[in-house]
Amino acid sequence: MAEKILPIEQGGRTFTGIDFFLLWSGAAVSLAEIWAGGLLVPMGFGAGILAIIIGHLVGNTPLALGGVIGSRTGLTTMMTVRPSFGVKGSYFAALLNVIQLIGWTGVMLWIGGQAAQAVFPISGWGFRWWVLAAGVITTVWAIVGSRYWKWVQRIAVLGLMALCVLMTYVVFNKYGWDSLTAVRPKGGMPFMVGLDIVVAMPVSWLPLVCDYSRFARSSVSSFWGTWIGYFLVSSWMYVVGLAAALATASATPESMVLQLMVGMGFILPALIIVLFSTFTTTFLDIYSGAVSALNIWPRFGERSASFVCGVLGTCLAMVFPATAYEGFLLLVGSVFCPLFGVVLADFFIMKGGNYSKEEMRSINPRAFLAWGIGLALYHVLQRTTEIGSSIPSLVTAGFLYVLFMKAAKNSINGE
Repeated sequence: MAEKILPIEQGGRTFTGIDFFLLWSGAAVSLAEIWAGGLLVPMGFGAGILAIIIGHLVGNTPLALGGVIGSRTGLTTMMTVRPSFGVKGSYFAALLNVIQLIGWTGVMLWIGGQAAQAVFPISGWGFRWWVLAAGVITTVWAIVGSRYWKWVQRIAVLGLMALCVLMTYVVFNKYGWDSLTAVRPKGGMPFMVGLDIVVAMPVSWLPLVCDYSRFARSSVSSFWGTWIGYFLVSSWMYVVGLAAALATASATPESMVLQLMVGMGFILPALIIVLFSTFTTTFLDIYSGAVSALNIWPRFGERSASFVCGVLGTCLAMVFPATAYEGFLLLVGSVFCPLFGVVLADFFIMKGGNYSKEEMRSINPRAFLAWGIGLALYHVLQRTTEIGSSIPSLVTAGFLYVLFMKAAKNSINGE
């Protein structure tokens, strides 16, 4: 049965460009981003910096364009999947997204709890006390709603920015630019592989972006606030991670940065960075997991779903180490690069940027075919070549979707 998609009410669109800048800056201030920067060590400092800049230029664009869909339609991300994949087809994407976001909630809380315990140890339950505290706060943060987010986010992110300046000073004051550039890369890493490590991070936020851009007052403010906020701060975190890893030869640069701060007496700033970076990133996972679930079970309620996702993610972090299931989450996440290639192509090319009055089918096999080929390409490229996999799979899936849909239209018209 055909079903119409309904946008969020216009009165609920209160987010400005600065709100999106701070929202995505907060998402980028993450120990995971510092860790990812450390993966570029085999490239050396100069080539690593270049890969960080180009990778964010490339990866931020589909992220911000995905946000435009939400700002124009007022729809959550999983609802924007419906016009291309069909109503029932979108359930597949929504279910995978719920699974991965609960999983990533567990990963981020586990990492944050371990880091907080290292900075300020607590006996008894140890890091689990920190996990529980962070889980409760981020779940409440997700439940309170968008009206309060932007004010909490402004305070938290502006404070984090000031502390990140201190963190950056500690790293570069300790080692200096000259010593970092003098480090010779070991093992080597092809430039395109390093580029894909960077590109994958902003692209990984695509399944969430419309959940927040739907609150935008305008598409322009959504696009540029998202693009600039994530570009500047994510690049910054990558550089800090790269510098710390090069200087210390550590596989965990995020831990080394915190140890440096503690060693210089900055225990409280280090603890605040750990906790608030966990809050500003993880609440996005909890809230988006909730609204993704509503695409399948709309009667559940946004607050109830946020509560359930927060509790499940917290329990996961309390019981299982992140290393036990992080590989599975990365595998699940790989489906979304080609999937959003289809969604972006459908909105900007096939539908001309307009979903209003759009009647949708139950399921669209052509979208699944394009997505399946893009997914296969993603894993083939990842295992056999050095050209990267994120953007090629996204572009290929989108291109094939347009071809398949135009061929179907021509067949119907008898051409």
